[in-house]
Amino acid sequence: MTRKQRRYLRIGTVFALMVLVANSSALALQGVPPQNTLSIPVQQQPSALPSVKAPAQQPETSLEVPSLKLRSQPGYEQVTVTVTDSSGRYVTGLKDDDFRVVEDGQQRPIGFFRVDKNIPVSIGIIVDCSQSMDSKMWQARNALKRMVEALDSRDEIFLEAFSNHAELLEPFTPVHSQIVDHLGFLHPQAQTALFDAIYMGLFEMRHARRDKRALIVITDGMDNVSNIGRWQVIEAARAMKVLIYAIGIGVDGPGFLGSDYNEVDMPTLKALSEETGARAFNLPTAGDGAELARDCEAISNELTQQYTVAYLSPDPGRPGYRSLRIDTPKHPELSVRVRKGVAVIPH
Repeated sequence: MTRKQRRYLRIGTVFALMVLVANSSALALQGVPPQNTLSIPVQQQPSALPSVKAPAQQPETSLEVPSLKLRSQPGYEQVTVTVTDSSGRYVTGLKDDDFRVVEDGQQRPIGFFRVDKNIPVSIGIIVDCSQSMDSKMWQARNALKRMVEALDSRDEIFLEAFSNHAELLEPFTPVHSQIVDHLGFLHPQAQTALFDAIYMGLFEMRHARRDKRALIVITDGMDNVSNIGRWQVIEAARAMKVLIYAIGIGVDGPGFLGSDYNEVDMPTLKALSEETGARAFNLPTAGDGAELARDCEAISNELTQQYTVAYLSPDPGRPGYRSLRIDTPKHPELSVRVRKGVAVIPH
């Protein structure tokens, strides 16, 4: 085994927790933190709003992206929209005038509209490597390998693993074979720092070059060692505007380590997914891995069946979390899924 492989096998050894002491209770996500470093506030109230600066990198101009003039205007908001029919099939043939954007009860004009059929995505893969994943790890590796190999070659991906701590195994790369190679370094040990891991993944998303971004979280447990809480993760997810897809895997066989080790936290996974306009999948067991592979495939497929809508939020100097609804008045029979709201953060 090479020195590099031994380094990656020791999950968490290079991941440091840094406490940010501040008078404000809001999350401070200012600047770009060092790799494998998680900034954690001393305390946070549930109503606190993360302070997040926009990513320094702009999407590639050769792609279909909102104009710089629009993106630079105060109050600019961009959201991903998923539309399905009564049978759950994706509806991808709609136009901008089929949609209505309602923020805090007020309709807002659409400033940019895109069908995401051939749009590359920045994807973060976060894998639970706690001890309870021991009987499920090979299924997870195989499912993720198939998914990564099937992604658009223009997609960029990072890979993160977590047990007691979170570790970035591979930063954003367009070379998908590097992600596949690093899947072999996933080995179960210790406990479940789920909240720290998702929070760290949101940090890493600030290095994304694509304007469409998604996290994929695979876990089989409940958080039992994180340094931050559920609400902090939800607030950060609101501020970062990243889709969070989650796959929760149940227990294979009788549990023996206690409920915290043998029960997947589906309420939290569903809350994060619904908050961001994504989906959460609940597998009773890993089984032979076929269903896990199907769920991974379903996520990658959904990312190509969506729309991007952008608009200007009024009164951008007033910070806060505003409710968001997007519907299709001309097609009331359709179901529309979108993030629950937008966090307006003055810059």
